Amino acid sequence: MAVIFICLLLLIVIAVYSFMRGPQFGKKPTAAEIGTFRRSDHYLGGQFQNLSPTPNLSKNANMAGVMYRFFFKKSPRNKPARALPSGKSDLKNLAPYENILVWFGHSSYFLQLDGKAFLIDPVFSGAASPVKATTRSFRGSDVYTAEDMPEIDVLFISHDHWDHLDHETVLKLKPKVKRIVTGLGTGAHLKSWGYDASKITELDWWEHAYLISGFKVHATPARHFSGRGLKRNGTLWTSFVLETPSRKVFLGGDSGYDFHFADIGRKHGPFDLAVLECGQYNPDWPYIHMLPGEWKQAALDLNAHAVLPVHWAKFSLAPHAWDEPIEKISEEFSHGDIQLWTPAIGEKVDFDDLVPFSKWWKTV
Repeated sequence: MAVIFICLLLLIVIAVYSFMRGPQFGKKPTAAEIGTFRRSDHYLGGQFQNLSPTPNLSKNANMAGVMYRFFFKKSPRNKPARALPSGKSDLKNLAPYENILVWFGHSSYFLQLDGKAFLIDPVFSGAASPVKATTRSFRGSDVYTAEDMPEIDVLFISHDHWDHLDHETVLKLKPKVKRIVTGLGTGAHLKSWGYDASKITELDWWEHAYLISGFKVHATPARHFSGRGLKRNGTLWTSFVLETPSRKVFLGGDSGYDFHFADIGRKHGPFDLAVLECGQYNPDWPYIHMLPGEWKQAALDLNAHAVLPVHWAKFSLAPHAWDEPIEKISEEFSHGDIQLWTPAIGEKVDFDDLVPFSKWWKTV
């Protein structure tokens, strides 16, 4: 029996090892690239670091308790009971003068500003994990596909987590993408998937790049982590400031609350729009995602005129009810001068002709 057990265990180890060497996991940066990381103020001990100490869990949490609460104490409304309402626009035939935003659920969205097309953290594969059955997207949240995208002037990837960098999606988008901007190290994944290195711009925090005439991007800090396998923080997680001829937009990525929002606001604000995460939070991991009560302060720190809440309404990655984030952030922004943009998935938002947003989630 012992021999049989050892053989089965060995087979499982071999199967897992083989699976994790699949192309979807990407590649690590080369030794030469890692050598350049050492010039970064944020790279220490073979890993990228946050600006503030950032434990994986709260000081009162332990992994066993976290896993128990995650799997056995989820809200009974952790996923929507019905398909989410959604819309769809023909993004391939937009008029060049249209300044629009389309949110695809979670942290994926499209911008056309001043005639140029930008795509942020697209996930169109229907899952946010290498094992698709574990993180299926909500019904109704997959109305768009990679095939529906027009030519993309700049693809932004905030970090290499599966719910932001999707192997299947970026492969299908490859013929349409003119340029990619991401954090240090993430380009190794993209190059392993066949992207031309000349199209990839990797930035450290506070570095900038000129994109197209009149367009500029700054990589700015976030408080999070990275990794597609067992090892964390070999690539840099980041937010971005996108400057166009007529607007300035903060592309937030994933981030817990910290002083970096105020630093970004002082250096680059005010913002016409700040895209901020508002879901998949938990008191067990309070440092890597913002908690209710921190979202508006982040917007105030940034000096944002409007906020688009993302990181919700597509995947269940935390125990809270699927619509709890939008209910809480709506209450948080119900007083004051900062607009809260709450479009349905796929709804076209016109920067130049805003119409009132419905509380569409209440119909589910």
